[in-house]
Amino acid sequence: MALMTEGPRRAVQTADAWAMGLALDEARRAVQSGDVPVGAVVVGPSGEVVARGHNVREALDDPTGHAEVVALRAAADRLGRWRLDDCTLVVTLEPCLMCAGAIVLARVPRLVLGAWDPKAGACGSQWDVVRDRRLNHRVEVVGGVRADECGLLLQHFFEAQREAAAFSDGL
Repeated sequence: MALMTEGPRRAVQTADAWAMGLALDEARRAVQSGDVPVGAVVVGPSGEVVARGHNVREALDDPTGHAEVVALRAAADRLGRWRLDDCTLVVTLEPCLMCAGAIVLARVPRLVLGAWDPKAGACGSQWDVVRDRRLNHRVEVVGGVRADECGLLLQHFFEAQREAAAFSDGL
């Protein structure tokens, strides 16, 4: 199973890296509420940022409060339509099953992701929902954009969580 798209989108890589920087900024905002640092942005056809989102599961006690879902909802609201068929979703971590389903249902044609998620990823790692030929829509996946930065942000978050848990267990 191929994990990333290569080749035809070389000219867009600078824009993808720029948008990933915005998604990383969103991911950092998630940490403030104790949420896993995942961020997402929806980029419109002219390269403008249509919407942003970060994980809010802890902040809102919402199991669907994933960065991708938050950003897709905001984009649909801003554009006044549920079909995001001319937009790109940029996210710091490979989407899970729920988010991959939302991406397909929103008709997003292109997904740019940072770090791969070998445990729960549904866009090429564990599953490949977004490119499943049985579905009515398939998504181009461009993976590994600023992957080191995205991965380090997650790694540092979980290290801090483990340290805090060890400290509280030691009291």
